[in-house]
Amino acid sequence: MQELSGRKALLNILHDEGVEYIFGNPGTTELPLMDALVEHPEFTYVLGLQESVAMAMADGYSRASGRLSVANFHVAPGLGNAIGAIYNAKFFGAPVLVTAGQQEQGLGLTEPMLHDDLVKMAAPVTKWATEATRVQDLPRILRRAAKVALTPPTGPVFVSLPRDVLLASAEVDLGGRTRVDSAVRPGDEALARLAERLLAAERPVIVAGHDVYSQDAFQELARVADLLGAAVYSQTVPYVAVFPSDHPLFMGELSRIQTQVRGILEGHDLLFEVGSDNLRMAVPSPVEPLPPGMPVVALGLRDWELAKNYPAALALHGDAKTTLAALAPLLQARRTPAQAEAARRRAAAIQGKNWSAKRAALEAKTRDRAAAQPIAPEHLMLEIARAMPREGVVVEEGLTSTRSLLSFLDITHRQRFYGLASGGIGFALAGAVGIQLALRERPLLAVIGDGSALYSIQALWTAAHLKLPITFVIANNRSYRILKERLHALGGPAAAQGRFPAMDFRDPPIEFVGLARSLGVPARQVTAPGDVAPALREALAAQDGPRLLDVLVEDGLKL
Repeated sequence: MQELSGRKALLNILHDEGVEYIFGNPGTTELPLMDALVEHPEFTYVLGLQESVAMAMADGYSRASGRLSVANFHVAPGLGNAIGAIYNAKFFGAPVLVTAGQQEQGLGLTEPMLHDDLVKMAAPVTKWATEATRVQDLPRILRRAAKVALTPPTGPVFVSLPRDVLLASAEVDLGGRTRVDSAVRPGDEALARLAERLLAAERPVIVAGHDVYSQDAFQELARVADLLGAAVYSQTVPYVAVFPSDHPLFMGELSRIQTQVRGILEGHDLLFEVGSDNLRMAVPSPVEPLPPGMPVVALGLRDWELAKNYPAALALHGDAKTTLAALAPLLQARRTPAQAEAARRRAAAIQGKNWSAKRAALEAKTRDRAAAQPIAPEHLMLEIARAMPREGVVVEEGLTSTRSLLSFLDITHRQRFYGLASGGIGFALAGAVGIQLALRERPLLAVIGDGSALYSIQALWTAAHLKLPITFVIANNRSYRILKERLHALGGPAAAQGRFPAMDFRDPPIEFVGLARSLGVPARQVTAPGDVAPALREALAAQDGPRLLDVLVEDGLKL
């Protein structure tokens, strides 16, 4: 036991839990914490110029590192500004400890300015939410919060910190940290049933998803795929790297268009979902993506995702890495010579149709558009893929302009790619700052649509302030293109008249180069297709801070 103020106890516990970065936008109720940080140089406080920006930074850091980060906000409006970004972190499962300063408890009864029930606000978008009411309770609260955030399925948690609790002192026992080992696999009997189902299938297909990334199971999944000769697709909404693209069995991503997915799956007789999101779609369709009667076997730690939308003949709770490592020798031992030969035939049939073959064909087709002006989005994506070093990282939030990115970008390692997970835009530009802090040794490029960039453009200042060598590429089509496409698909008067209300930013045009420079980031506009490659090389070579390229791309399809 030792006599400590609430703010000192808070920082001592966070340090012991492994926290290095506190991302935030402070206010008056956070001043006790800011004052205490002066005596705690082990922390870096990363200032975001708006709460959703700071939260996205924390989210990005925790996504890439797997470590606990802290996001620090100011009472009800500050927390409210961050809610959408906390939702994104919850969907991904980023272990972020979200805190907000609260008014003094006695003052709170009078409902002063900026006061509201912070726990009720945060609860829907976090794994756990609570408020500290005594200094003595801080160790138990913070230790529990860290454990909950970091236990799979990981995710954000919330603690409300009244100002009087931070300022008060008491005798406290700081306790110790707890980590839950979740590297579990199904029992032997269940694993044997899974092996039997997979070996009995004549045309199995694997859909790989989130858990393969989070549990670092690339090699284990590749071994199982090789033993089965099974085609491997990434989940319908790809937002992390889940399989090496140069593997001969990798087919690329499933689309989120029901008819296309149905067409692919109809060529198979068993779907093996490994940590995937169960054929998650975006818009309704009369066509179900899963063919009628097609059996599904599913593996994952996120029980809610197992058989969420379609029943599974076998649904197994388990860590992907641990389970697949146990499954591979079982498949090896149990498969008959005929099954081994069938696997070889299936693998041979995939050659010429896999990701590598598709990439070569698309690259040849893209050459025909290499001189188009405004710049063809496909040309920009191809040049980004060519420019990125194999150890580099790409963060993406371009929606329409970046559709072809993963058809060109080779997945060379687990941390190669971070995309739009939840669908809530505004993550990538700010998230790239946190990802770069987590992966300082890797070159990083963030390609972002102009509409998305405007949700978190303030993050450029933080990147410049910290001198992070991030290359920001704005794919600028001067509109909300995805909304235009979907409004056009409705077939109503907007489509008939070619009018799209509130979906263009042409009058006046947005000067991203000027915006970037005003926030401390050197920038240039790229309008000629021949300038794309040299501009990317120059920006990626810069090590003294961020660079921004405003690339004017085609509007998209002619509507």
